[in-house]
Amino acid sequence: MSKIKVMVNGIPGNVAVNVATHIINEPEMELVPWSLTGPEITDEKYTIDGIDIQLIKLENRDELIKQVKDNYDYFITVDYTHPTAVNINGDFYIKNNLPFVMGTTGGDRELLKENVRNSEISAIIAPNMAKQITGFQAIMEYAAKTFPGLFDGYDLTVVESHQKGKADTSGTAKAVIREFKKLGTNFKDEDLKMERNPEIQKKEWNIPEEHLGGHGWHTYTLDSNKKDVRFAFTHNINGRDIYSKGTIDGVKYLYNKKDIRGHVFTMIDVLKKN
Repeated sequence: MSKIKVMVNGIPGNVAVNVATHIINEPEMELVPWSLTGPEITDEKYTIDGIDIQLIKLENRDELIKQVKDNYDYFITVDYTHPTAVNINGDFYIKNNLPFVMGTTGGDRELLKENVRNSEISAIIAPNMAKQITGFQAIMEYAAKTFPGLFDGYDLTVVESHQKGKADTSGTAKAVIREFKKLGTNFKDEDLKMERNPEIQKKEWNIPEEHLGGHGWHTYTLDSNKKDVRFAFTHNINGRDIYSKGTIDGVKYLYNKKDIRGHVFTMIDVLKKN
């Protein structure tokens, strides 16, 4: 069986490198040795497990993507770049008929989805690529639809901590908050507490020092109006492997759907394996 060719964009970013490493070690996959990168990157290549990846700048990508496509007739693109590049990159993938897995958060997601639906490719677009977190979000969505108002009158407090380099608010936190609101909780979006200071994360949150550069800790606390009842939901992730493993499954899923055009899949689809 031929291997699934995968191009990972965002190298040398931490998540992109982690995903690329997993692909290199995945027997069913082959890493495409090119990667779209950001304007701040001055290197022309980056080496992962002995494989040299040519880094493609914005001004060169129209020319170089032709070279990539000449070498690989079909490949799936994985995007772990920057929130500000989500829609620019999405338009580029659509223009060049490149099916993609969007692991980057941020951007105008509805516009991105609409553009894919009007295109000749399909894509996986999800706020979080970790399967277990996606499953938790699905549970919350089910609860909100099945038991609306279950937590009427409860106050919701949300705190989330990510590495210093994460530019945007957690997409996972936003998604879970939406479901808690449907369940009746009181919450103002501006009250979401974000932590990006490594010193505070280490001293006050007790996040292991080796994971200060890559983690995602979330706690959702619900207090009754009399403060006599409290519920708390926590999911703490250290490192990036959980996202890479979900991404790998997403790539395999999208590859098996390669004959479908103009469709947006989610990680829920991947979990269901439909």
